[in-house]
Amino acid sequence: MRILFIGDIVGKVGRETISTLLPRIKQKYRPTITIVNAENAAHGKGITEKIYKQLLRDGVDFMTMGNHTYGQRQIYEFIHEAKRMVRPANFPEEAPGVGMRIIKINDKKLAIINLQGRSFMADIDDPFKKADQLIKAAQKETDYIFVDFHAETTSEKNAMGWYLNGRVSAVVGTHTHIQTADERILDEGTAYITDVGMTGYYDGILGINRDEVITRFITSLPQRHVVPDEGRSVLSGVVIDMNGDGKAQRIERVLINDDHPFE
Repeated sequence: MRILFIGDIVGKVGRETISTLLPRIKQKYRPTITIVNAENAAHGKGITEKIYKQLLRDGVDFMTMGNHTYGQRQIYEFIHEAKRMVRPANFPEEAPGVGMRIIKINDKKLAIINLQGRSFMADIDDPFKKADQLIKAAQKETDYIFVDFHAETTSEKNAMGWYLNGRVSAVVGTHTHIQTADERILDEGTAYITDVGMTGYYDGILGINRDEVITRFITSLPQRHVVPDEGRSVLSGVVIDMNGDGKAQRIERVLINDDHPFE
């Protein structure tokens, strides 16, 4: 099993980067499944049904979300039918959508779990306890378990990686939009990286126009986040290989921009 996971798609630049580069990336790595984090796909916040369907047409097989899951109101109209999407499982039970899906690929089953951290984020259900519940259920019928942990702090992400070590195939961090260089296979066979990074506008700050962000830091005054519709782009991801017993064998970072061109 080979998973290609691409980090937070931000706005139009991110979506166009997927359209342009994903076919070439898939040709190079030949993934069994391609998963993306799409919680910023619509103007930097949330996702629409049109974008959801376009990403599928572009070659994405599955999508995870995060704290901006409900950033676009129309998601309430289609999330129940979006079978190739999960939102953080530790959202309140009343929140529409599901936090884990089990999909069959050839003769194997893969569980895809989405969780959200609590450090410097919303005070929602405990992601560690929720992970225990979902993994216990998934282990009864799956061959592989993949976890997208959408969290702010490196310590909470690192803690989740070690907490799930040996119980899941991979734990990848999302949300901070900066790719970390700490990819590794933990000692009990779980692939881990603190943050996969983002896919979007390269010359901004976390995919957002840099002027407003800098102004906010200088003045401490609220600023409207502007996500550019054009400009240089970056694509961030990881490729994870897993063997037949559900353990990870290899994890490789993918980083494509003008300074690191696709080869």
